[in-house]
Amino acid sequence: MTQIFAYVPFKNGVAEDVAMEFPGAAKKIDAGASLTAVVAGSGADLDKVANALTKTYAEVIKIDNPALAYPNAEIVRKALTNIIPSDAIVLVAHDTFGMDLAPGLSIKLDSAYAADVVDVEGMDGDALKLVRQELGGAVSTHATCDASAGAVLTIRPGAFAPAEGSASGSVVDKSGDAGDLSAKRTFLEVVEAEVGDVDITKSDVLVSIGRGIEDGDNIAIAQELADAMGAVVSCSRPIVDAKWLEKSRQVGTSGQTVKPKVYMAMGISGSFQHMGGIKGNPFIVAVNKNPKAPIFQVADVGIVEDILEFMPALQEAIEAL
Repeated sequence: MTQIFAYVPFKNGVAEDVAMEFPGAAKKIDAGASLTAVVAGSGADLDKVANALTKTYAEVIKIDNPALAYPNAEIVRKALTNIIPSDAIVLVAHDTFGMDLAPGLSIKLDSAYAADVVDVEGMDGDALKLVRQELGGAVSTHATCDASAGAVLTIRPGAFAPAEGSASGSVVDKSGDAGDLSAKRTFLEVVEAEVGDVDITKSDVLVSIGRGIEDGDNIAIAQELADAMGAVVSCSRPIVDAKWLEKSRQVGTSGQTVKPKVYMAMGISGSFQHMGGIKGNPFIVAVNKNPKAPIFQVADVGIVEDILEFMPALQEAIEAL
């Protein structure tokens, strides 16, 4: 039976949303596989997360050590190498921390490595068939890796449907098996993103604009739609790079993390850097002229249209109501 381990990231005592998505990926790899969650940290927050995960995972491994109070990929890699069997399949979130952790972990475990997995086509003997994305999501690649000696996969958050919390699992403390957790690099501090005139992290509805807005003057069109919807305008990184909106409006791994109820993605391609800033499984409406835009793979509603024509039409329809 295939052994699958999921490294679950958390913050302030709450597991990241991807924790509920790992079971879906594991089921596609091998429906009969043994799936174990692994959480590493220190103190009460770690205990809180570990206990909460027992509703989703049959077994949760806890690694408690003061060196893990702040996630340091170098230290976590050491701990996981000492705890996870070398022939297991390991799932890691494809975010900034996961991209730091996973490649080196695959080397330490002497196993295969695949990044930014958005779908799994299953096992064919020892061959694990995957779908991953390249070139900022512009190309989907059907890849096969030899999982006979295990594999480390980074899973794109939001790519797999969340699991229902129906398990009644147990927590296993393996802190004593983690080994030496010294590191060459040291955590200094967390620098929080600046909050501008509008705090996009507090909004239930976001009208988010990307390259499709074409010109800074067209942002007024998005603002009028947002006003009609009672929403706030946010954006992807190219808009900030062009200095059309301030950094505090940017959604993504290098911007703000948001948890709206509705996310209107207007002219946004949907790179993993952008989608990594969207949490809480909001209802996503994507509008893009490119029918192959990656955003359509995660959107609840996808519309192939020019946003400069769509947004005024939607605003007019809302105001008519």
